Amino acid sequence: MAILGNREQLTTDPRLTNIAKADTIPWYRKPNLRLLYLILVPCALGVEMTSGYDSSMMNGLQAVPAWDKYFNHPTGSRLGLYNAMYSLGALLAVPFVPFVSDRLGRRRTILFASVIMIMGAAIQGGSQNYNMFMASRWLLGFGIPFAIVNASSLLGELGYAKERAVLTSVFNASWFVGSIVAAGTTYGTFTITTTWSWRIPSLLQAFPSLLQIIFMYFCPESPRWLIAKDRNEEALGILQKYHGEGIDGEEFVRLEYAQIRSTITLELENARKFAWADAWRDPAMRRRFFLAGVTGWFTQWSGNNLISFYLKLILNQIGITNPRTVQKVILSNTCWSLINGLPIALISPRFPRRKGFLFCTIGMLCVYIVWTIASARREITHTNSAAIAVVVFIFVYSPFYNIGWNALAYTYMVEIFPFQQRAKGIAFEQLTVRLANFFNTYVNPIAMASIKWKYYIFYCVWMIVEISTVYFMFPETHNRTLEELSFMFEGKEKQLQAEEGVNKVLHEVEGKGSSVQLEEVEKSEA
Repeated sequence: MAILGNREQLTTDPRLTNIAKADTIPWYRKPNLRLLYLILVPCALGVEMTSGYDSSMMNGLQAVPAWDKYFNHPTGSRLGLYNAMYSLGALLAVPFVPFVSDRLGRRRTILFASVIMIMGAAIQGGSQNYNMFMASRWLLGFGIPFAIVNASSLLGELGYAKERAVLTSVFNASWFVGSIVAAGTTYGTFTITTTWSWRIPSLLQAFPSLLQIIFMYFCPESPRWLIAKDRNEEALGILQKYHGEGIDGEEFVRLEYAQIRSTITLELENARKFAWADAWRDPAMRRRFFLAGVTGWFTQWSGNNLISFYLKLILNQIGITNPRTVQKVILSNTCWSLINGLPIALISPRFPRRKGFLFCTIGMLCVYIVWTIASARREITHTNSAAIAVVVFIFVYSPFYNIGWNALAYTYMVEIFPFQQRAKGIAFEQLTVRLANFFNTYVNPIAMASIKWKYYIFYCVWMIVEISTVYFMFPETHNRTLEELSFMFEGKEKQLQAEEGVNKVLHEVEGKGSSVQLEEVEKSEA
């Protein structure tokens, strides 16, 4: 265990958490906070719509006759490469995400990514051949990690303590909104006999990115990034405006500002000049990156990739081959995922993270066991009842997956990493997401064509590995602020240093008498 850090130890200074718990004013009765959350919908929450749209669109296009004909009826490895190219683009982008994020900040990096993805959607919609379509897939994939890493971080760093976990959980739920739009679009256009049956869905993939460009002007920057860049007055102004409206709001902002400053100061003392060197610098940081890596891997290797990209193949293997019926099942399953995914995203963060991951994965394992048995019975007996059972359990799978690997993944990433390493940590999680996704999207159609239902057995065995990893390795992070979790693997000594720094900043602020004179204190420190 020394290689991967000590057991987690939560800070002994829960003052900020206690003030937030005592605040009984709901967010929708706080004008500034309410406005902030509304702005974050298109600017940050909407980022995952692009990923959801892409998965569902590629799933639906396989059942669009004009697309299938235009690209010479792709199957097996060729079909897998169409989907895998998106992940390949993302893989090549990940190493650059921390550098760009640190230089540009959360807002401008999201804008940078949005421009890239709009270009990709335009090329995809105008593709004239295989190579052009593949290039567009790569460009769309290259842009998405920059947006996901910074949007999820921005939600966690701007959100008030009481709603922060819900915001990062709902972030992944927006995946289903994009997925439904794509499924509905391909269902509406698949009867068009010309290439516009797939060009229209391809062009519409630019819409979420366009929203981010339009509304980002009204969105504030992360106060933690501003403090890291010595723009303390701007950061304090943002905290006062959006976090100071509750009960004891002034005290909350003073303490929050002091905690952020103290924590980031300690983080900068230990940070390496080469950004990725933090991934292996000490046992505590190695454990964080290990957790990020396995979380990213598990979100893609839990059997969900089959449903997201190859539902048509699954349905064909159980005797459902009519294109209209396939499109209806894809659209229905996508709508069902949103119907259960959004409430789960609102509820799941209220409970311990570790229990949520365990309940989720055990439930998925049970579903896959029944699904595998039903698929085998269908192939042996050719009965419709076995086929119906497969479809039913495809729908049952969604709520279990959403409880953990959908609702809690980004919440957990934001919580286990301190600010200075947060972009790197989520980028590393995206690296393993894209590696797993690239492998799955390429291999799944080959394996399903070769061994059919027997391929599901692999996922049944793999989910036992996931359950064991969560049980023995995942720490609990529920019910603490980001700064209170910053040094949970470093031990009490580092936490006490952070608390001393908080008290020093608070004492200096109080000594000056008002927050208006805070800048003078910071100048005198320098």
